[in-house]
Amino acid sequence: MKAYIEKRAVEVATFIVKSNATVRETAKKFGISKSTVHKDVTERLVKINPKLATAAKKVMEVNKSERHIRGGLATKEKYIAKNRGMRVGK
Repeated sequence: MKAYIEKRAVEVATFIVKSNATVRETAKKFGISKSTVHKDVTERLVKINPKLATAAKKVMEVNKSERHIRGGLATKEKYIAKNRGMRVGK
């Protein structure tokens, strides 16, 4: 594995653990795809730093279990804003 990939995998996982970031937030911050974030944490990092990989996976599992709630809240906010005649931006 190339050194820059190893470095990125560690940085990505550290960011996830410290900020409880979602895969999508992490991908946006690092300018990589969601699948790259997932592969870095679940496959590559296990070989580099298993302890950090475990910690990052725990955060990712919690985020995954809560995603339906976040999605529902975002939809609710969208329709509340729409009913008030306002637009919701990114």
